[in-house]
Amino acid sequence: MKTELAIPSDLKFLVVVEDWLLSSLKAELGTTADLDWKKIENRLRLVIVEVYSNVVRHAHQDRPEVPVVLRLGLEGSFLSLKVWDEGVGFDLCDYKAPSPSNPQEGGYGWLILHQLMDRVDYQLEVGDGRNCLTLEKDLGLTAADYSK
Repeated sequence: MKTELAIPSDLKFLVVVEDWLLSSLKAELGTTADLDWKKIENRLRLVIVEVYSNVVRHAHQDRPEVPVVLRLGLEGSFLSLKVWDEGVGFDLCDYKAPSPSNPQEGGYGWLILHQLMDRVDYQLEVGDGRNCLTLEKDLGLTAADYSK
């Protein structure tokens, strides 16, 4: 399954983004007794809120007409989410991870993404000048978990 959403950079659309992601997955995965949907939903809700709000507030700040493009893929039990923005970009060399002994204002979202996802990759100016954040997660499903 692959689906894509291009949506304005405005936090009022956050609920639309969440619904698109979770409804797409529910439609593809169906419901099964073995699937802990609540756990998957809670994790992915936190991930998508963090990612979309950061693009809106930082990459596209005050440019709601610039779309955020999200592409969701599900192959077997592997979820892939790609998010493209047209901002200046986030230089990972400047990232300083937060620590309990040295609180800081930012950087917690990057830490959260790495805790909740199996793979997090960010590339500046990919091909067409946009930045691309790739998030991947093995949902741990088997063929028997799918109910079509």
